[in-house]
Amino acid sequence: MKLFDCQVCGQTLHFENTRCEGCGSRLGYVPEDRDLHAIVPVGAGAAQAWQVAGDAARTFVLCANARHDACNWLLAPGEGDGLCLACRHNNTIPNLSKPGNLDLWRLMEAAKHRLFYTLVELGLPIVSREEDPERGLVFEFRSDPATGPKVMTGHSKGRITIALAEADDAERERRRKALREPYRTLLGHFRHEVAHYYWDRLVRGTPALGPCRAIFGDERASYKDALKRHYREGPPAGWRERFVSAYATTHPWEDFAETFAHYLHIVDTLDTAGAFGVTIHPRDVAQGDALAARVNFRPEQADSIAPLVEAWLPLTFAFNSLNRSMGLGDLYPFVLNPAIIAKLGFIHDLVRGRVGGELPTQPVVEPHAPVPESAPPGPPPAVEI
Repeated sequence: MKLFDCQVCGQTLHFENTRCEGCGSRLGYVPEDRDLHAIVPVGAGAAQAWQVAGDAARTFVLCANARHDACNWLLAPGEGDGLCLACRHNNTIPNLSKPGNLDLWRLMEAAKHRLFYTLVELGLPIVSREEDPERGLVFEFRSDPATGPKVMTGHSKGRITIALAEADDAERERRRKALREPYRTLLGHFRHEVAHYYWDRLVRGTPALGPCRAIFGDERASYKDALKRHYREGPPAGWRERFVSAYATTHPWEDFAETFAHYLHIVDTLDTAGAFGVTIHPRDVAQGDALAARVNFRPEQADSIAPLVEAWLPLTFAFNSLNRSMGLGDLYPFVLNPAIIAKLGFIHDLVRGRVGGELPTQPVVEPHAPVPESAPPGPPPAVEI
């Protein structure tokens, strides 16, 4: 992610900031600009709007979720039923009157907005349920019921469900340990599940399907049987030579989704490192050249996966070492080998439009069991009771 600065006072800003700590200006993010702007109010009450500081010709309104301090994005007056590019894809949000739910939902929105930042940067199609009632992207943020099965995070026909419990650090860590995962974050969930959405958009029924099967395997294999086998037997021997994670071994759909998620991890983190001018140049190390890196390019614009990997490997070695110096786990607890890098290369070419396209012709077969749906599609989002 790029660095932002206040146009009024020059203060460096974070993506999630709603107010400049330097001059107190209100802030709003314009996805079309890919920039965070200082804004000034115009009008009042129902007619309240905001202009970019120093540019009276540009008038916006804040996303309706700004009233919950859950969004700082801007949109044109009258657009999207008052919801920004990211929030208009919400179908169900938690019951905010329940203690603790608002804080958890804000964490989910922060992760979701970072996801959308990267999707916009990559130029990936973001199709709403209103535009495509059958396959449009829609989010369900659901809390566990008092009795019965817990909410399962998953994807079904463009509908992404994220369990609200995943926003609780303690609960998410408990689940990570129970499942023996090296990494589990809210942002990771969003990136993994949106990968299933993009498999349907960019692979299913397109010229990319054959090449995708050649590198990830045939997705027509029974997903239900594969999932049972994975949880009964675990990953196959030698899986680290071919898969980025143990879960990726479950089924070709999951291999694609895990690899796609890691691609988003790499692109966004390298983008941030580049914004900070990060350079890795170890001193007095025999392998200094192999561990050197200079992130001076835009990852999403790279011609191939090679420069991303060449920068990523030394960068993660350095930051894993820094984390260990603080007694923390590795920033990136994974190993990339040639087979995995080849898969990342496929994803890089796919998102750049070099293979496939959005021409779906096949019926959708679900990689995840659907979550019960009680809320109608479309804004405003339903609220759990």
